[in-house]
Amino acid sequence: MRVRATARGWTAVWLVVLALAQAAALVVVWRFAVHTGTGQWLDTVALTGNRIGQERIDGPVDRILNAMSVVSLLAATAVIGFIALIRGRKGLAVAATLLIAGANVTTQLLKYVLDRPALGIDPERDAVGNSLPSGHTTIAASVALALVLVLPPKVRPLGAFLGVAYAASAGVATLSAGWHRPSDAVAAFLVVGVWAALAGLLLLVFQREQAQVATEDAHRVAAAVLGLGGLAAVVASGLALSWLLDQQQVPVDELGRRPLFIGYAGSAAGIAGTMSVVAALVLLPVHRLVPRYKG
Repeated sequence: MRVRATARGWTAVWLVVLALAQAAALVVVWRFAVHTGTGQWLDTVALTGNRIGQERIDGPVDRILNAMSVVSLLAATAVIGFIALIRGRKGLAVAATLLIAGANVTTQLLKYVLDRPALGIDPERDAVGNSLPSGHTTIAASVALALVLVLPPKVRPLGAFLGVAYAASAGVATLSAGWHRPSDAVAAFLVVGVWAALAGLLLLVFQREQAQVATEDAHRVAAAVLGLGGLAAVVASGLALSWLLDQQQVPVDELGRRPLFIGYAGSAAGIAGTMSVVAALVLLPVHRLVPRYKG
């Protein structure tokens, strides 16, 4: 069916709301995790808990993180742009490139601009300063969501699931390696989510009047699985971290193995769940942003 002006209008409203909501969530995560004692304590518990079983996962973690660099990001961007171009979608190539570049530049600017007060909870890392958002996680998530935009409709759900697995693994890997706190990875996903919504708006602006949407391209089941699964993981993470609050007066170095593991595992679930929800919010309207018949 033809993409009517009213349908494009509602999609644009959805994308604007989505961008604002994720930007607001980013501010909340930053204020809580960085500027409150409770937030810093929970992050530190998770970061300290990464040493449990670390010897077994050092190899895979190093391989995941070492694969992410400026060179690999440029290569991935080129491949994604090429996929869009061979589909005859110049505007899509521009939007996908904007998503990747915008998200990664924003992350680096925020990392430089945002402050992190030293509250004495994690003195060993206080001198390092702010680490939010995570650059490695932003690379993985931006590539994953850009791929969802450019892939043909038939393989788009598979690309979304693989992209979520890849980006979530990268986020958890930064925690496992001790490079980043859980909030850094969550913030990175939200930055990428904002830019995905902005890229969607750009696609709508340049969409032709004759563009037609195929209803079978609306992968609602896949989006629901990702969204509901992600929400379940986020809720489980919240419950796990809430259980830890009773021990907040205990210095992190004096916590036992159980609370440290709960902090680490609960945070990992929150990282994976956030990426899954962000990807679902992109997958849901993408058939309207990239119609099968561009007109």
